[in-house]
Amino acid sequence: MAHAEVEERQLLKAMTWWDGFVVALANPGFLIAALGASIGVLGTTGAFVLWTVSVLIGALQNNVYAELASMFTDKPGGIALFAHEAWRKYLSFVGPIATFGYWFAWSSVLAVNGLVVGTLVQAQFFSDTTWSHSGGGFDINLAIALGMVAIAVVWAFNIFGVRPAVWFGYITGAALLIPTAVLMFLPYVTGDWSADNMNWQIGTGGGLGLVLTWLYFMGWSSYGFEAVASFAPEYHDPERDTAKALRASAAFSVVVYALLPLGVGGTLGTKAIADDPTFIAFYKDAFDTLVGNALGTVMILCLIAGLLLSMNTATMDGSRALYGISKDGMTIKELGVLNRRNVPARAMTLDAILNLFLITYFAGAIEIIAAGNLGYMLAHVFALSGFLLLRKDRPNWPRPIRLSSVWVPIAGALVVANLVFIAVGGFIYSGGFLGIDTQYGYGWDKTRVGIIVLIASLVLYVFRHVVQDRTGIRLREETPTMPPETIAAAPTPAPVA
Repeated sequence: MAHAEVEERQLLKAMTWWDGFVVALANPGFLIAALGASIGVLGTTGAFVLWTVSVLIGALQNNVYAELASMFTDKPGGIALFAHEAWRKYLSFVGPIATFGYWFAWSSVLAVNGLVVGTLVQAQFFSDTTWSHSGGGFDINLAIALGMVAIAVVWAFNIFGVRPAVWFGYITGAALLIPTAVLMFLPYVTGDWSADNMNWQIGTGGGLGLVLTWLYFMGWSSYGFEAVASFAPEYHDPERDTAKALRASAAFSVVVYALLPLGVGGTLGTKAIADDPTFIAFYKDAFDTLVGNALGTVMILCLIAGLLLSMNTATMDGSRALYGISKDGMTIKELGVLNRRNVPARAMTLDAILNLFLITYFAGAIEIIAAGNLGYMLAHVFALSGFLLLRKDRPNWPRPIRLSSVWVPIAGALVVANLVFIAVGGFIYSGGFLGIDTQYGYGWDKTRVGIIVLIASLVLYVFRHVVQDRTGIRLREETPTMPPETIAAAPTPAPVA
């Protein structure tokens, strides 16, 4: 009987660890989006201290993820897929919650940084343009329109394959390093940095509750270099390259997240930044102060290019997370498909459409971050606790990178810390009853959006198993103690006489 063979497309092994590190150069872009709002609330010194604490937490987590990435080098989608592997033995619903929450947060980077790009372009070149239209809960103005164009440009680069996306990352990553270095180091050379510009507003703004709330928001940005684990199946040597990319990106991000708030804050001071209603346009003033108007324009252009890199990283990471979710049976089959260039084009397109909605529905970058952050922080909780579960349940599973036993209590402490951040920042302070001003993105309506996304993930999970696969729902799944290929390669025991 004649039969047709269908060759399933696979992600290509087209990346080195250096390519992964270049993708992580996007992380300063995430900081740039939220830095102004944090200084406006916390003061320049408060923002510097909390961003440093947050990125150090992210670096510790990244080291834990290096072991997990070495265990599952065939899993696209990064930490959320690691969480699914660990938790499905206990509760299968953790997988779709972690993975969809992770995807939504990464996807929303397009809207956040698209809005930042549009705001910078308007501030630099069209400062007299003030037109805007609203209706049906949606808004459109020049900054939003420019952000929508940026989303479309990044989508186009990625749809044509991983190599064009990586080369786009090289170009824009190099561009981002220039203005970042100017803001980090030049103020001390020019004499524009002043200790008088550094002040602490945490005590007057809300104390410990405010600290915990902002550590919740900062995680969206300062944990983001874990994204390089999402490309594990696409590295030439997944075990070695994934770990090197994770650790190199963590080291780079720690330096930037400590020194950039210090440099910007010491140059402009809290009032100049807080008086900017966009919390973005003040970068123009910072560059004009440090290098003059002409070079300031060049710096803004380089910064915009770097923000496009952040959007590129979000598209690459978020689409692979969605593709990995589908391949692991946690959402509809239609999203687990690659195009003829071996990239998850359907997932990328869904990302783009979602972000066109987000950028027109929410009023500012912090509001968009607040909507997506609940799922992202939960993904970290499930991945870190997954590290503990996998140590217990799969002790003999191959671990090319095996951390020392001291990392077990460290991972446990990180789980507890992130749960506290979620409880305070995502729920207690979101109601506003502790006297926290909601203008910076706190609000139950934002957290509610995150909850709706997580509920939708469960609906799609049920649809996949009940309607598409017809396997029914199992709250707990059988899990192997060793990789299938290891079991297959094991010698067959000799028969007993």
